[in-house]
Amino acid sequence: MDFAFTDEQEMIRESAHAFLADVSTSAAVRAAMATERGYDEALWGRICNELCWQAIHIPEAYGGLGLGFVELAILLEQMGQRLLCSPFLSTVGLATNALLLAGSEAQKRHWLGQIAEGRLTATLAWTGAGGGYEAASVAAEARLVGGEYVLSGTLRHVPDGHTADLLIVAARTPGSEGESGISLFAVPADTVGVERCWLPTMDQTRRQAEICLDQVRLECEALLGEAGEAGPALTRTLQLAAVCVAAEQLGGAQAVLDLTVDYTKERVQFGRPVAGFQAIKHRAADMMLQVEASRSAVYYAACVAQEALFGGEAGAELPLAASLAKAWCSDAFFHCASESIQLHGGVGFTWEYDPHLYFKRARSSETFLGASAWHREKIAQAIL
Repeated sequence: MDFAFTDEQEMIRESAHAFLADVSTSAAVRAAMATERGYDEALWGRICNELCWQAIHIPEAYGGLGLGFVELAILLEQMGQRLLCSPFLSTVGLATNALLLAGSEAQKRHWLGQIAEGRLTATLAWTGAGGGYEAASVAAEARLVGGEYVLSGTLRHVPDGHTADLLIVAARTPGSEGESGISLFAVPADTVGVERCWLPTMDQTRRQAEICLDQVRLECEALLGEAGEAGPALTRTLQLAAVCVAAEQLGGAQAVLDLTVDYTKERVQFGRPVAGFQAIKHRAADMMLQVEASRSAVYYAACVAQEALFGGEAGAELPLAASLAKAWCSDAFFHCASESIQLHGGVGFTWEYDPHLYFKRARSSETFLGASAWHREKIAQAIL
């Protein structure tokens, strides 16, 4: 596939690169990591009010910029490269797509309009206490009682779940399994019965939370789409999210490659920079190959995701393209992060240097939304 950015897309890439290089420095990332919220509210305000990135692929009819999934992937790549601490992935890569796929026109105008204006952060909560990253892992239950829905259960590994203003919650009809019987609900975080707590994780640059639903009562207007019919929409939302995470992983892999090349040019052994040794060149070349293959996988998947989200024949390829991108980029990012630590020598895993931050993000994002082996199994099943 002969793919090249348009002039507009290249401008988005360059402006994002310059902005994030200025505001998401190593010091800024470490400062955000030290807070329970996990990100700088002032910086998030600038992103929303000055750049409108949160509205990037929200249609103009709902107050967004009306751009595409490729533009979204461009931003996510740059964010991954700088380890930006923000609720962008949870709000845009998860909740927004769920609303676009499952919400009614009235719900889209109400919720997407607030997201586009930067007045609302959101996330998607679907994984039960037993883990798992597909629709079948939904464990929370929803019962219709006296004209209201009553939700109960525990949801874990919810990105930014402790700070999001809106929770898109997946719950199932008691006794159902798989994709059947699943409903999606738009639940304001301050709803009575919703309890949230931050879960400490290895990757301190992205917060996750546990959400407990204790007989949460919701009006029928909170239901997105038809009751018990949201399984396919949830599955497609998670596939789109896998493409988003793959784009971040691509950026992270590029970052550790750049860090490593710069460091090996400065580090001197036996009277010359170690970058001049043939063995080091070979390992850097292998890293670059992983990065460039990741870039091809991500932007092909982004093109397919655009068709899947807004209609088009190529959208049928999304399950395969998303799994391919997530599997490859998970392995590539972890390989590059591991090599970066090795080639940094004794300082590679010290707190003062940044490779360990990327290594932790690589390991965390590798398992989030399914590890590479799980996605390769999906690919094998699809092509048999």
